[in-house]
Amino acid sequence: MVRFIGSRVARIVVTVLAVLTFAFVLARLTGDPVRLMLPDQATQADVDAARHSLGLDRPLLVQYVDFMAGAFRGDLGDSIRQGQSALGLVLERLPNTVELALTSFVIGFALAVALAVVAETTGSKRLRSTLMWLATVRQAIPPYLFGILLVLVFSVSLGLLPAIGRTSYASFVLPVATMATFEVALYLRLISSSFDESRTLDYVRTARAKGVPRGRIVVRHMLPNALLPVITIAGINLGVLMGGTVVLEMVFNWPGLGRLIVQGVTERDYPIVQAGVVLIAVLFVGINFIVDMLYAVLDPRVRLS
Repeated sequence: MVRFIGSRVARIVVTVLAVLTFAFVLARLTGDPVRLMLPDQATQADVDAARHSLGLDRPLLVQYVDFMAGAFRGDLGDSIRQGQSALGLVLERLPNTVELALTSFVIGFALAVALAVVAETTGSKRLRSTLMWLATVRQAIPPYLFGILLVLVFSVSLGLLPAIGRTSYASFVLPVATMATFEVALYLRLISSSFDESRTLDYVRTARAKGVPRGRIVVRHMLPNALLPVITIAGINLGVLMGGTVVLEMVFNWPGLGRLIVQGVTERDYPIVQAGVVLIAVLFVGINFIVDMLYAVLDPRVRLS
């Protein structure tokens, strides 16, 4: 188990170092922020002075070394536009993204498990086919398009829910519904596929031969084993949700991390982009580390391999 944990920690360190490097390089490929900050009539002397004040006139290698040294101290620089700590601004927006992603993840996963269990317990092929058809249709619609359709129906046409911003609990309904329904479609297909594989296994047939009720077989025997392969996908998907809400945050004008990063890219605010990308990467690898540990606890074959 110690070797298993050590190998995962080593991968995390390598991944974070690679992300730090990519964040530094890619941010600077977007262009020169000084040209956006200064008016069109600015002279070359003004441009040179601004670059010097921001430290952008130094060699890239020197900037990279300073950036990495600051990152290990928890200092990712100050926002070029706002003059505040980039990491502080990112952490300020993070809770809004986390609550949106976690709420959508929990609702979507729980609903998918419930629907899969009901379909398997009833044994209704028609119900199962209907659910799978609905899941396929939902997955075929991009989340941003689905979100816009919800806004047109429930905000513009019916006037029932707020379309943009985070003003009350009602403002959660449309973005969460957009993300959670996509999650339901994903996990429902995975769990149903796992049930198909479990249905013919010996322990299931033995339980049926003993007269164990169908519902108990599904919940006590089939579901725990069906969830094992889903856990890995769920962990990866949760990490993706943390950084993948960018489009939805723009659609719903949600004051989250993704929207801040998009603004940073548009304004070529290097520190904001770097801090946002690094934080998302740390969250992603952290979530996957937890999933690996959970999977190792549930399946001893993993930690012994």
